[in-house]
Amino acid sequence: MCEILAPAGDINSAFAAINAGTDAVYIGLKEYSARSSAENFDTKSFGELVGYAHAFGVKVYVAMNTLIKSEELSGFLQSAVKVWNAGADAIIISDVFVGAFLKHNYPQMVIHLSTQAGVCNKYGALFAKECGFSRVILARETAFEDIKEISSIIETEVFIQGALCSCFSGQCYLSSFAGGNSGNRGKCKQPCRKLYSVDKDGFEEPSYKLSLSDLNIGEDIKLLLEAGVYSFKIEGRMRRPEYVSAAVKYYKNILNGNPVDNDLSDLKRTFNRGNYTKGLAFGQDKTFLSNAVQGHIGEFVGIVKVENGKYICQSRQNFGIGDGFKILRDGREVGGASFGGTVKTGVVLSTKARLKSGDKVFVTTDTQLNAHLLKIKKLISLRITAKFMAGKKAEVCINGKLFYSDEPLALAQSRPLSKEEIENCFRKVDKYPFTINFCKFESDGVFVPASALNALRRKVFSAYFESISENNNVQIRQNYIIPEIKIEKNEKTAIICDNLCGLSVDIGILKLNDFNADVLTLLKDFKGEKYLFLPPYLSGREAESVKCLINYFDGIYCDGIYGFKLAEEIKKPLFVGTGMNISNNISVSACKAKYFALSKELTVSEAKVLSKNNSFYLVAGGIKVMDLIFCPFGKKCKTCDKREHYMITDENGRKFYLHRYKTSDCRFEVYNCANLVSTIFNAGNLLDCTLEKQPKKLLDIYKNEEKLREYYKNYTRGHSVQPIF
Repeated sequence: MCEILAPAGDINSAFAAINAGTDAVYIGLKEYSARSSAENFDTKSFGELVGYAHAFGVKVYVAMNTLIKSEELSGFLQSAVKVWNAGADAIIISDVFVGAFLKHNYPQMVIHLSTQAGVCNKYGALFAKECGFSRVILARETAFEDIKEISSIIETEVFIQGALCSCFSGQCYLSSFAGGNSGNRGKCKQPCRKLYSVDKDGFEEPSYKLSLSDLNIGEDIKLLLEAGVYSFKIEGRMRRPEYVSAAVKYYKNILNGNPVDNDLSDLKRTFNRGNYTKGLAFGQDKTFLSNAVQGHIGEFVGIVKVENGKYICQSRQNFGIGDGFKILRDGREVGGASFGGTVKTGVVLSTKARLKSGDKVFVTTDTQLNAHLLKIKKLISLRITAKFMAGKKAEVCINGKLFYSDEPLALAQSRPLSKEEIENCFRKVDKYPFTINFCKFESDGVFVPASALNALRRKVFSAYFESISENNNVQIRQNYIIPEIKIEKNEKTAIICDNLCGLSVDIGILKLNDFNADVLTLLKDFKGEKYLFLPPYLSGREAESVKCLINYFDGIYCDGIYGFKLAEEIKKPLFVGTGMNISNNISVSACKAKYFALSKELTVSEAKVLSKNNSFYLVAGGIKVMDLIFCPFGKKCKTCDKREHYMITDENGRKFYLHRYKTSDCRFEVYNCANLVSTIFNAGNLLDCTLEKQPKKLLDIYKNEEKLREYYKNYTRGHSVQPIF
């Protein structure tokens, strides 16, 4: 058993997915959706969709997967209850503790853990299961061997098609800190899709250094099926209905063992960034990065030839008015074009760009294909038998369900009802997606007026459709109590640093640049509590390999939810990192860790009310805005200089540090273009000195805001005083 899961940013995309044969769709509400720029659904459109989908046996999952602040909890929980009562088959949540709270209060509710939670190894899966989630949507970076292991623990959902985020999901703050629009709050402005240059040989020219190609698993979906994956997810709530239709059709045909040659062509023409990649589950391939072309590239259809001042695409394919094209030269976009007519040698391209013979032409809008994809209509087959007997109510049986007229029938005085009349009447399906098959008609010569017959048809079809689209969810009432937080003071200071030797601070969090380093040297003479920094992503093998290192530490500091079960297994305390995005009363109350850091997306006023004697807040140092689990340099290890730090520069001249570290492979972090100077308050003080050359000096002055500003020169208050959207 498995399912194809399609995106639906609006009702039209949902209908396109259902008509193409999807098994389930996932949608967002007007609020609490990680794709807030999509049209999304209100109460009315959601109710319309749920009934229609359920009539076809299609499930509807509701994504409520944004970072939730305390003041939003009541509205969030009320919305979750409403959509469940309206018929949602599952609710997708990113905050593991809020999910656990809902499951505790409403055991009948089905909850899925969002990819924003970053489940990537067995420890994360075990914790999700413990919290009451029935399914985990795996991080896109999850290794194939871990997908297989996790699928034996809990039901899994894996991305197979669509856009890939550059950053490890849930850990991206680039849009938030560089532009004030938080991806974790559903407002991502995709700065990763912009031009950047890097101070590395061969990478100085601006290009889309952080942009990834679209994912396309293709036939390898069968390998994931064998690995135990249940749900195959197509990304694209921001994309058009024809893309949704093409993607569903493509993968359904592969799984059904009947792949169609032009299915991939159809998919490429509806949306294709970078000519596709297989994704990190199968290893970083040559097409993983899309640094030359941004956006929809379409499908290659021919070569430009300049003839008599006209640009001709030498192609035998049929194109027409409304079709659009993208022109590439040496792999880079040089312009767009539209259909300008035909000649014997091909298609005339209408464009303002100056093209050259040999330029490559890609079709990006195929109007004939789009129209075909949107015409696909899935219908429910009705097997109808009818019995119209005098003195009895009319009896209509549809697929085994019996329906009756309101009044008994009378014998005809002159012209009895014929089989042809009833068949003609019931072939009018009105608004319903029915196709009619008559099996049997019995009558002893009754008369039924046309108006009464039409009324019966409408009543029967309405009752049947309602019966197959019925909401079977057990209705629940709002009976929860949101926990209150008693504000406490924490006077401890914790520092994240790559060398704790000689530092004097309450808690030292050692952040290794190489997990094969001599740990004892880096801990020499440090007297405070010692924690090992673990990044948000570790493969299963890497998680096992770090266990021996943890023996040198008092505990682990972890940015991923896998830290809970890993700490439990090794019997060491856990310091929950900023990457867990602890941001509300429920999460603070439920987080059973020795220490925890509050989300760096909270203002000081929002964080103050969550302060406990074991809480921390990032107040100074660098601001990590991205975790990259891939190599932005194309994984050319033999020729790489393997520097620890690089500088990437955006289109506005802002410079961001790119920090390299090594687990089993090289990983990269992007740090904000300005250092953090925040306000000191009740929570413990957390300093991120990953890039700091003088951590001792920072420890001496971080409480003096005036000196700290002078020290940094280039600084930001971050979100400490400014709410994010």
